[in-house]
Amino acid sequence: MTDLPLVVLTNRTFDDTRALFSGRARIIANHLETPWPADVLLAHASIADALMAFMPDCIDAEFLDSCPRLRVIGAALKGFDNIDVEAATARGVTVTIVPDLLTRPTAELAVGLTIALGRHILAGDAAIRRGGFNGWRPEFYGLGLAGSTVGIVGYGRVGQAIARCLSGFGCRVLACDANWNPSVPDDAERVTMDVLTGSADILILGMPLTPATQGIVGHAFLRSMKAGALLINPARGSLVDEAAVADALESGHLGGYAADVFACEDWARGDRPREIEPRLLSMTTKTVLTPHLGSAVVESRRAIEYSAADSILRVLAGEKPETALA
Repeated sequence: MTDLPLVVLTNRTFDDTRALFSGRARIIANHLETPWPADVLLAHASIADALMAFMPDCIDAEFLDSCPRLRVIGAALKGFDNIDVEAATARGVTVTIVPDLLTRPTAELAVGLTIALGRHILAGDAAIRRGGFNGWRPEFYGLGLAGSTVGIVGYGRVGQAIARCLSGFGCRVLACDANWNPSVPDDAERVTMDVLTGSADILILGMPLTPATQGIVGHAFLRSMKAGALLINPARGSLVDEAAVADALESGHLGGYAADVFACEDWARGDRPREIEPRLLSMTTKTVLTPHLGSAVVESRRAIEYSAADSILRVLAGEKPETALA
């Protein structure tokens, strides 16, 4: 058994996932609710043949240099900006991702955030818990989806899935993407960014994080949005300048902000902040903030882990899975 390859599972996984490696690999698994400290992770990774990596892991060139046996990183992720793929490839390490299993649950959460923010669900819940309930009152009037214009910035798989989820709500859906694929289903009206930001009552971000998209939602972008519009971010935290969003909320130009992702998570940034913009945390009636729940559906997470594990085992067996990036 000692000649079996060693696979390190960097964050907590399902029992079924770990069972997939039985008889085919040895495993070191993190059973904690929190990531290992960096030194513990590196100590395990330095002797590993494979890693199953997750969002909190930062795998850069320096990390890879300490892992001479590493052959494959099976990322339980769709976005992989926390992994230096170029550095891995240069060192003969295959990186695999899970390209589509996170799409539908992320789109559902985006719609849930939109409804929660627009209809003041958290504020209403807090009001009942704070003061009890004495019957209907003329308060918490908000924005519904029916009759609204929803703009989706970034029309890849997630953006398209959001448009499909919105199809039954009676809203007008606009979309903008610099790399528009003309073969995608016609679930949204293609418009320019200026038209989208000036028309949308609700704007939802669906872009990946790249050097070109980092900080795209800053002061100028926010000023271009329709006054009182809502901004929803289920994509990546660093698409948004959180301080600029707080400024726009304070001024009243931005009607509300809902986010499942935050800049402090984005390891690709050397200058990433270490906390969420404090003003966003204090604006309890204008924000809805969730702890990266985009794919947090039990069966989706099982499928994601299965895909990552299967890709790892295929690479260790000398195959190149379809999920490989290079």
